[in-house]
Amino acid sequence: MSRISKIPVEKWDPELVSITQGDKATVIEQGITRMLAHCPEMARGAIGFGAAIAMNRTLPERLIELVRLRVAFHNQCRSCMAIRYASAADVVDEQLVCSLETPQQAHDLSAEERVALDFADRFATDHLSITDERFAILRGHFDEAQTMELLLHLALYVGMGRLAATLDMTEELPVGFRAEFGAIVKPWGGEPITVG
Repeated sequence: MSRISKIPVEKWDPELVSITQGDKATVIEQGITRMLAHCPEMARGAIGFGAAIAMNRTLPERLIELVRLRVAFHNQCRSCMAIRYASAADVVDEQLVCSLETPQQAHDLSAEERVALDFADRFATDHLSITDERFAILRGHFDEAQTMELLLHLALYVGMGRLAATLDMTEELPVGFRAEFGAIVKPWGGEPITVG
């Protein structure tokens, strides 16, 4: 059960509704915004950060979706793991998502995807292990703008994913993603929801 009450869209600040198109989105798409609506000015900032990253992305959709799901696993953000974005449906299928259980052993990942996933693992679980050598490995596959873009995605996914996981907003998710808080859930462990 969610730990903060969910404000229905009709009670949101009108500006928040307009920037999220909350009245046109499904309950799942409205997700955490229903709780962020308690602080509308801050919510607009958080949503603006995510929107700027999404709208100005240059990294491949597939790479970003794989990184997002891998970080969701580390965060144990059930809502993040349950969602599949329609924009990635053509490039990320459930078999590929299953390969995220052991990404370094997966046969269908590119060198760039492996490097990004390794970096994401460290960013999400042991950020102090990211050394100059790790950045040198990234430079072998990404330019500095792409590296900064990856870092901004990771900051968004780790921060907002941990917030969502802490809020335990799982009651509307498919059963496979509703395990008891503290139990380990995997993105490849249930029937996902496609949004967007």
